[in-house]
Amino acid sequence: MWWQTLLGVAAGLLLLWLVLLFVLWRATPDLTRLRDALRLLPDVIRLLGRLATDPTLPRGVRIRLWLLLGYLALTIDLIPDFIPVLGYADDAIIVAFTLRSVVRRAGPDALARHWPGTPAGLTAVHRLTRL
Repeated sequence: MWWQTLLGVAAGLLLLWLVLLFVLWRATPDLTRLRDALRLLPDVIRLLGRLATDPTLPRGVRIRLWLLLGYLALTIDLIPDFIPVLGYADDAIIVAFTLRSVVRRAGPDALARHWPGTPAGLTAVHRLTRL
């Protein structure tokens, strides 16, 4: 009986993973835009660290950022990173949603003040967060 439960859990996880792959594929049909977002990842991670340690930001914003940094540091992902493009897409989408939430609460000035990259990169982050 235990093997049926294990098989059921594995089948459920596989189905959930396939649905998530489909949703991510539908959400990011333009692969060049996704690749550009992935190139920004090092600057965005530095931005997240700077925002998370800024005492002038509200506590809820900093907690969200620390949770996001913890998720990015974990080796367990929604979609494994060895899957081409989609493996890192889940990280990029979660970062984009969190940044959008942070920018709405903290304001675009905080984003500009802590941005470590180029002005073109900041413009891309503005597009990514729909500013």
